[in-house]
Amino acid sequence: MENYKVDQIRNVALLGHGGSGKTTLIESMLYNLNYTTRMGKVEEGNTVSDFDKEEISRKFSLGASVIPVEWNKSKYNFIDTPGYFDFVGDVFSSLRVAGGAVLLVDASSGIEVGTEKAWTFTEKRKMPKIIFVNKMDKDNVDYIKVIRELKEKFGKKIAPFCIPLGTNDEFKGFINVVDLKGREFNGKECIDCVIPKEYDAKVKPIRDMLIESVAESDEELMEKYFEGEEFSTEEIHEGLRKGVLKGEIVPVLIGSATKGVGIHTLLNMVFDYMPTPKDMQGGVYKGIDITTDEEIERTVDESQPFSALIFKTIVDPFVGKISIFKVYSGSVSKDQEIYNANKEETEKIGSLFLMRGKEQLVAKKVVAGDIGATSKLQYAVTGDTLCDKSSPIKYHGINLPKPSLYLAVEPRSKNDEEKIGVSLHKLVDEDPSFIVSRNKETKQLLIGGQGNMHLQVIINKLKNIFGVEVDLKDPIIAYRETIRGSATVQGKHKKQSGGAGQYGDVHIKFEHSTEEDFIFEEKIFGGSVPRQYVPAVEKGLKEAMLKGILAGFKVVNVKATLIDGSYHPVDSNEMAFRMAAIHAFRKGMEQAKPVLLEPIMKVEIYIPDEYMGDIMGDMNKRRGRILGMEPHEKGFQKVIAEAPQAEMFKYATELRSMTQARGFFMMDFERYDEVPMPIALKVIKKANDEE
Repeated sequence: MENYKVDQIRNVALLGHGGSGKTTLIESMLYNLNYTTRMGKVEEGNTVSDFDKEEISRKFSLGASVIPVEWNKSKYNFIDTPGYFDFVGDVFSSLRVAGGAVLLVDASSGIEVGTEKAWTFTEKRKMPKIIFVNKMDKDNVDYIKVIRELKEKFGKKIAPFCIPLGTNDEFKGFINVVDLKGREFNGKECIDCVIPKEYDAKVKPIRDMLIESVAESDEELMEKYFEGEEFSTEEIHEGLRKGVLKGEIVPVLIGSATKGVGIHTLLNMVFDYMPTPKDMQGGVYKGIDITTDEEIERTVDESQPFSALIFKTIVDPFVGKISIFKVYSGSVSKDQEIYNANKEETEKIGSLFLMRGKEQLVAKKVVAGDIGATSKLQYAVTGDTLCDKSSPIKYHGINLPKPSLYLAVEPRSKNDEEKIGVSLHKLVDEDPSFIVSRNKETKQLLIGGQGNMHLQVIINKLKNIFGVEVDLKDPIIAYRETIRGSATVQGKHKKQSGGAGQYGDVHIKFEHSTEEDFIFEEKIFGGSVPRQYVPAVEKGLKEAMLKGILAGFKVVNVKATLIDGSYHPVDSNEMAFRMAAIHAFRKGMEQAKPVLLEPIMKVEIYIPDEYMGDIMGDMNKRRGRILGMEPHEKGFQKVIAEAPQAEMFKYATELRSMTQARGFFMMDFERYDEVPMPIALKVIKKANDEE
C-alpha cells in the first residue's frame, strides 16, 4: 500500500451495539473493493477483523482491529471496535486516535444500549460521526420509526440523508434526499435510477428535515432559510460538511452490509464529511516536553520531528508483542532509532508494517496522521509516546475505565505458579483495562476487569497462549479485629528446663484507640521491668496483633500500656518478655470485648433516572447506605453510597442486569466498620473451620 499524505487519510472508528454488523460491514467493504474474493461471515469464523481464537469461538469482536482500505485516491483506516461492554477499553483506545466515527444501528432493533453508549462516547469527545442504519433488508423494519427514535433520543442533530427503496427482503436501494437521486442495487453495486413518482411525498418531509439542519449550521444560510429562499446543492453540501465537522449535524445513511447495499455511498460520505488528521484540533497536538515539563505542540506534518502514540498492543505467541500506533507528527521508517518518552528508554524500530486484521502489510515508512505497527519493542506498552530523542514529547495517555470486578486466580498445577504472574502481565500489556495485583495480606493473586466475560476471556487466553490453566475464586476479604472495651491483664512466661530458664512477667492495660492502629506506652515505677526488656514487650505485642483471637485477622486500633511486671536476675531475657507480652495480649483481647471489622467501600453509581428506585432498594439489601444524589449528565443521576465490600463482589454484573447495561459505578476503600453480630458469627465460624 502506497504512502498517503495527511490530507488523504481518514481514521474512522466503527461503533455500535454488539451484533449491529460492524465486522460484517468491514467484510462487505473489503469484498466490494476487491481486497477479498469472498465475504467472510462471523458465524463461520473467517472474517478479517475477528482473527483471535476467542473471537472466532465466541462469534463476536473482543478487541479493536485496524482495517486500511483505499478509496477515492485516499486511505481510510477503519477501526472495528467491540460492541460488548466488557471490552470497552479497546473502544476508548480506538477513539483516542480516530478522527471520526460511524455508528451502526440495527434497523430491526432500533436504538440499543450500545448505540446510546457510542453516542455518549463520541459526544464527550466532540467527534464528527455518521449513523449507518444497517440490516434494512430484515423483516419488520420501520425506517420512519427508527428516524423518529433517533430524533427523540439524540435531538436536532440527526439529519437523514436517505429513504429506502423497497422494504424488508425487497429492499433494493435508497433515494439520496440531498442530491435527489435514486440509487438501486444491481447485485454488485448501487447505480443511479429514476425516483419513482410514489416516493415524492416521502422525500419532501425527510429533505425538509435535512434542510433545517443545514440552515442551523450557518448564520447566512439561516437567514436565507427564513426568507424562504432555496439552497443550491453546493450550499447544502458545504453547510453539511461544516455542521458534521463541528459535530452539529449527524448524517443518517441506510444499507445492508450483507448484501453490499449502501457501502460505496458510505465510503463517499466518509471522504466528504469525516475529518482528515489536519482537520482535527486544527492539525495541532499538545504534549509535555519531558526535559522541562512544559507544554509544547506538534503539527500534523511530515516535516516535524517524529512523534506517535501506541493505542493497541497484541500479544502474538509466534511474532511476539505487536505495537500499533498513530503517528502525530513527522514519519518513522524501518531500522529507525526512537525514544519512548514514558519509559525514558531508546528503542529501535525493526520491522515496520500496516495491520489489516492479523495480516501484516510491509511498509517502508509511516507518515503523520497514519496508523502503523511494529513488533518486539522491548519497553513499550499501550498509552506510551514514541518520539525523536532529540525532540522529546509525551502525549497524555488513554483514559481507561477502572476495573469493576475482581476475582482471585489459583493455578491448577504447582508447576504453573511461576509462569502465571509473567503470563498475566503480558496480557496486561495487551489489554490495560485489565489489571493484576497481589494482596499481601490474603496472599491472593487478584485480576480485575470490566465484567465476568472479560475475565473469562483472559483465563482462556492464559490457557491458549501460555498453556497456564487456572481457577477463578472469590477474593478473601481482609477483615480486621479490634476491642471496644478495656482490660488490665497479667501475662507471664516461665520455662525451666535445666540450666538457665526463661522468665518474663508483664501487667498491661488494653483499651481502644481511635487515632492509630497501635499505640504503646510504658508507665513502670521502681524498675519492675528493666528498661532493656521494654522494646521486647512492644515487639511481642506487634507480633500478636497480626493474628486476632476471633478469626485470626489483623488487629487494629489498640492502645497498650505496660504498667507493671517482674523479672528474674538470671532467667529473664528479651525472648521471655516477648512471649509474656503475647500471652497478655491474648488474655486482654478476650476480656476487652473483641469485635470483627469489615472494609466499607465508597461507591459512586451512575444510572438513568428511571432506575433510581431499583438501585436504592438493592443498595439497602446490601447493607448499604445512600449518602446523596446529584444530577450527572442528561437523563443520568449520580448516587453516592457506602456499602460493605463483602456485598459488592458481583455488583458489576448485577448493576448491568438491573439497568440493562446502562449503569456503571466506581468504588474505593473508605474505612473499617463493625460487622453486625449475626454476620460476624458466620465469618468467624468459617475462618475457624478453614484453619
